[in-house]
Amino acid sequence: MPILRSLAAALAAILVLTGAAQAFDTSARAAFVLDQKTGTVLLAKNADEPLPPASMSKLMTLYMAFEAVEEGRLSLDERLPVSSHAASYGGSTMFLDTTDRVAVEDLLRGIVVLSGNDACAVIAEALSPDGTERGFAELMTRRGQQMGLTSSVFKNSNGWPADGHVMSMRDLALLASHIIEDFPDFYPMFAEQTFAFDGRAPANVNNRNPLLGLGIGADGLKTGHTQAAGYGLVGSAKQGDRRVIFALTGLETNRGRAEESEAIVNWAFRQFAEKTITEAGNRVATANVWMGDEDTVGLVADEDLTLLVPVLTGAPLQAEVVYTGPLTAPIRQGQQLAELIVRPEGLPEHRVPLVAESAVQGAGFVNRVMTVAEVLLRRFGQSPQDVM
Repeated sequence: MPILRSLAAALAAILVLTGAAQAFDTSARAAFVLDQKTGTVLLAKNADEPLPPASMSKLMTLYMAFEAVEEGRLSLDERLPVSSHAASYGGSTMFLDTTDRVAVEDLLRGIVVLSGNDACAVIAEALSPDGTERGFAELMTRRGQQMGLTSSVFKNSNGWPADGHVMSMRDLALLASHIIEDFPDFYPMFAEQTFAFDGRAPANVNNRNPLLGLGIGADGLKTGHTQAAGYGLVGSAKQGDRRVIFALTGLETNRGRAEESEAIVNWAFRQFAEKTITEAGNRVATANVWMGDEDTVGLVADEDLTLLVPVLTGAPLQAEVVYTGPLTAPIRQGQQLAELIVRPEGLPEHRVPLVAESAVQGAGFVNRVMTVAEVLLRRFGQSPQDVM
């Protein structure tokens, strides 16, 4: 498989603008940072390790509740009963009791803003196939698997400590991305900083997300804390048209979680920038053609290639064009012939198809004979002119 090392000048000019970004040295036990627009993984530390997610797993309950509302299985003004099981939860709650019937919209805000363990159980029992929270947890696990959450097993709806209730940081970030993309009408709830439900719990009205209101574009999602899990946060921030999603866990203090989360957001936005490497239709390289009416064909990008790359000036990005050659005519215009592979240092490689810039017809009989003759003569160390 030959490798074309001589890329088009326009492409090369872009590539030398960037170099490696210094990796973020997080003190979290596990972390995952994703640039949502480009899908670039900026940081992965123990990202696939199943760990206790604490209240961060409430995002799965919320996803399924949002889904149920959109599908008409729940309505926002529907009022749900509170069972003795739901009311028995301690920790972060809405202080619900068995005399309450609570609107679904209030329950959703109670989960998002107040991290209500009781509110999660009420939603779970309403959507469970058997009316129990355990039944809903089994449904959460199956739905998570359908969504690609490969390291997530749920034993309850709210992250209350339970053996085997685990999620990875990659799964949590993927789940957050689904919520943002799939439910744009509900996502603004995560930016609400207070929710005073019924005036009954003045000590629990504030959103625990430490990044809201800092002016760094943070607009969600969910904190978590238990003794086993430590302090964690699934967060997201948007600046301009870039959105960063991250999940981290295992911090020792609430303050440590806040400082680490803010530092990650600042690092992700300041150390990386989008660069257009090449645009659809731009010639990137030229490939040799065998048995064609032309000896070469231009290779052009089939689609725009915009990458997130480090902003620091340094060594050029690694880039190459690969194809199996020489290419044999006839060749159709737009036929995929090669790939452009770009490898930003410290980041995943990116591939974009390269297609034929123009059609190349097969050579006529005489030209084919001459081509074969030239190859044979070269093998015997003679040039075509020596036999003319």
